[in-house]
Amino acid sequence: MLWTRLSIQLQKHRTQHSAMMIYISGLVGFLLVLTAEARIGSSSELDFCSETEQCLLFDSICKTDGYEVRDYGNVTWVWTEEKSYFMDFAIYPLFRRLFNYIRDFGIEMTAPVIINIAEDKSSFSIFGMKKNTYTMSFLMPAEHQANPPRPNDRKVKIGHMDAMKVYVRSYKGLMSSFLYKSEADALSSDLDSAGANYEKDHNYAVGYNSPKKMFDSYNEVWYVVNGEPVCSSSEEMG
Repeated sequence: MLWTRLSIQLQKHRTQHSAMMIYISGLVGFLLVLTAEARIGSSSELDFCSETEQCLLFDSICKTDGYEVRDYGNVTWVWTEEKSYFMDFAIYPLFRRLFNYIRDFGIEMTAPVIINIAEDKSSFSIFGMKKNTYTMSFLMPAEHQANPPRPNDRKVKIGHMDAMKVYVRSYKGLMSSFLYKSEADALSSDLDSAGANYEKDHNYAVGYNSPKKMFDSYNEVWYVVNGEPVCSSSEEMG
């Protein structure tokens, strides 16, 4: 009789434990979805993001005369890459692949479009020019963050970007190799002068407007923060 009672109590404990584990697992999964989707919101929340319904949101940490520091949450992107001597030549095939993906699955366009530019570290060059790797990414809308459709094109991938802080410099005009490089160099110079620690081997060219908008488009350059951001002589955001 004693063994029967002990067996029943043990089985009850196991059932309760299993139910608790299922509850915790479900709660964690739910929170992860909220964490991913919480960083995407209405374009009405950003003055410079007005051409799409959903935009990537952020927390502003501080602003200086030369740059802003932002905190971005972890989000899911669809991406593709291309090697080229000039960003101008890489943009068209990159954009076409990603646009075909969202068109095929009926996914709404979002902003920004980001291009991770990784500099070629090899010694090979042609007339001093090197082929950089350009990785363009489209932000997945909130409703597709947890389970984005699988791409049909082998060159198009789904990826997850972890939370990060970035140094940001904004500028207006066509996102060309020349103008982007000038702004990236200016931001890098400001960061070096401030003694900031950041990832120097790559940066992001960031656009918020349609490629059809040739003039007065809003663009940004991002460098990823290493360690604590430098916000000296700045306006701390609340």
